Amino acid sequence: MSDGSTGNDVSVVVASKPDSPSPLDTLLSPKGPTYDELSSSPRGSVAESDYNDVILDDDPSFSTVSLSGNTSLITEADADDTLPKLNRRTTISSTPSTAFSSLRHFSHRKSASTITIPSAPGNNILARIGSQGTRDEGSSEALRSAGEGQQKLHEEFLRLHNERRAEATESEQGGIDWGFWGAVISDYQGFAASNPQKLAKAIEKGIPDALRGMMWQLMAASKDAELENTYLALLKESSPHEKAITRDLGRTFPHHDFFTDGQGIGQEHLFNVLKAYSLYDPQVGYCQGLPFVAAVLLLNMPDEEAFSLLVRLMHSYDLRGHFLPEMPKLQLRLYQFDRLIEELLPVLHVHFLRQGIKSSMFCSQWFLTLFSYRFPLEIVVRIYDNCLASGIEAIFAFSIVLLQKNEDELLNLKFDDILAFLKNKIFDRYKLLESPEDQITGPDKSVKYDVDAFVLDAISMKITPFMLDTYSHEYEDLVRTRDAHAIEIDTLRNNNRSLSAQVKELDTNMAQLNAEHVEILNQLVMARLRNEELEEELVKYKLLYAEAMHEKQDSLSSHRLSSASKRGSRY
Repeated sequence: MSDGSTGNDVSVVVASKPDSPSPLDTLLSPKGPTYDELSSSPRGSVAESDYNDVILDDDPSFSTVSLSGNTSLITEADADDTLPKLNRRTTISSTPSTAFSSLRHFSHRKSASTITIPSAPGNNILARIGSQGTRDEGSSEALRSAGEGQQKLHEEFLRLHNERRAEATESEQGGIDWGFWGAVISDYQGFAASNPQKLAKAIEKGIPDALRGMMWQLMAASKDAELENTYLALLKESSPHEKAITRDLGRTFPHHDFFTDGQGIGQEHLFNVLKAYSLYDPQVGYCQGLPFVAAVLLLNMPDEEAFSLLVRLMHSYDLRGHFLPEMPKLQLRLYQFDRLIEELLPVLHVHFLRQGIKSSMFCSQWFLTLFSYRFPLEIVVRIYDNCLASGIEAIFAFSIVLLQKNEDELLNLKFDDILAFLKNKIFDRYKLLESPEDQITGPDKSVKYDVDAFVLDAISMKITPFMLDTYSHEYEDLVRTRDAHAIEIDTLRNNNRSLSAQVKELDTNMAQLNAEHVEILNQLVMARLRNEELEEELVKYKLLYAEAMHEKQDSLSSHRLSSASKRGSRY
């Protein structure tokens, strides 16, 4: 990006407001000071718009540039040999015309969530340095490594300065304050402690492209020889995520020359960094969105340094929680973002609720990729400048200011139109009007944005650490309540399963008893039938017996009569 002013013949496109305010206008969020009020001589910036069609979703039509066999490492010796390799380290993003196993060997402690956008511009940098000091406190090895890293970066700065001073034109020499940035790079923490306001203002205006990679490493304290050696060792191993990484390479900045050149150097370096990190942090492994973060780093430094800075971003800046299973930190920050909208943009908050718009529908993409997805790269690096200097919480100010500046238009849109606007037109408010000379060049020219105004608007947002801490405590309470409810539900479900098993067992026993009952009834019926048969036989035998007895009586009677008649005849 250019540090010179672009002239005052350009102006920011602003949406016209209705003549008669609606009753809800009294609830609209207060508008911060305009860029013209904050700066009397605004600087224009040129940003590529070719990256607005980059997608994160799976696209079967992508074409991956084959990985070359070239080495992915640029050593210090190589940097000394030739100027092109030195420029590869520091100035890739300075040409807007071409578009831009367990945790091995190291343990990282989370940085305190202390900085957002405080009223004093330098407080955030001091807070960031304080968190780094807390992380490295008592670690002589960490302090020694940080000192060696800063010394190497300072030596690199001196080499670059000498090269540029020998070959650059006078206008290019005037674009960078070598004395100021040399003092910063020679002792970043000391300079930041003694001149926080001055350093904060310089970072707000934008770090020079040639020095951005060095400054990012200084702000994050990521220059670490041991970590770079770990990267070299990891490159020799294989990762289970290699297939997924390769599939997504062609979708990461597909229109950028560095990632689409004939030899595929950019894609090879991106593959190496993502593969190495998937091995370095198996719990995270690989996740979509991570290539965009790593790609922005690779545009400003070699792959081994980009890997070290990525590790710092993930662990020291707490970006790792965005990519863990369940994405706990992303869920927290989306809740904080929702609460900020409710607090700072109440009318828009109600409108989103009525239209069914959730922050996860658009903001999760911003947070996962640190705005490198669909945003012009020159804007992205300015966001990285502030996030690395102040902390990852700076993303809230950039997100809220985009909604605030587009609030009037968003209030007039419905569900589908809101999502389309947030996807494709959210940055049009900062688009600069074309001058007559620009209109002659045709539609293929680069779109210009007032990046300085965007950064200053974000810095002017009144988002305090107390607000974020309050929302964090609210979210923790909600999570505890939700978890307690989930535990209760699980307990009830387990009890229900146990009772269901008991009921099933009782049903089985009941069925068995019923079967036995039926069998006994059948036996009883059969016994009754047999009893009836026996009773019939008994009656039959009784009749036969009675008949036999009757015949016997008859025969006796006949015998008596015959005997009597014989005696009477004798006399």
